[in-house]
Amino acid sequence: MGWRNWLPGARGRGGVNEQRWVMLDVETSGLDPYQDRLLAIAAIALKVDWERKRLSVDLGDSFEVVLRQEQVTAAKDNILLHGIGVQSQREGMDPAQALEAFAGYAWQSPLLAFHAAFDQTLILRHMKLHLGRTLPNPWVDIEQLCAVTHEKVRARSLDEWMRHFGIECTVRHQAAADTLAECELLMRIWPRLAGQCRRWADVERLARQQRWIARA
Repeated sequence: MGWRNWLPGARGRGGVNEQRWVMLDVETSGLDPYQDRLLAIAAIALKVDWERKRLSVDLGDSFEVVLRQEQVTAAKDNILLHGIGVQSQREGMDPAQALEAFAGYAWQSPLLAFHAAFDQTLILRHMKLHLGRTLPNPWVDIEQLCAVTHEKVRARSLDEWMRHFGIECTVRHQAAADTLAECELLMRIWPRLAGQCRRWADVERLARQQRWIARA
């Protein structure tokens, strides 16, 4: 995967790009977003045609980077989970450059992820550490969108939602593969989502609405 060209300083001038969304997933050294380290980011863009109510995945507009680690995660179980070996961690991109590249790739696009608070906390914490700033992009949790558009489904985890929709992912818990699975999940709920939303602000409003709905 690669990333498209971008202009430093251009991000944020024209507000949110409602026609290009970015689905992302991260790999980390652990499950604590406030303490553990960001190892990798993978992202894929989606094209939104609001007039025709169409959503499509743009595989040619993608991003993937491994951040170089000063402290290498060598635990075998952890490496088997995310697939990023010791050598890859040592030879990754300088964290500041990697995060600057991701900021440029994201540009003005809304950011989406499954259980997005985890990814958001990790990325913004590391951006603050390495770049002294964060991202202005809006974030939405697609699990909330799944729940509000499919109220009767009792799924919570990504695996449960994938199982409900019959989505297969041969390599789970690796950022690039999980990002593709999350894109497919969004595609499955899109018909109901498009029926309730005419612009990005409606998507944000719908996600917020789910937070107040009791779930058994």
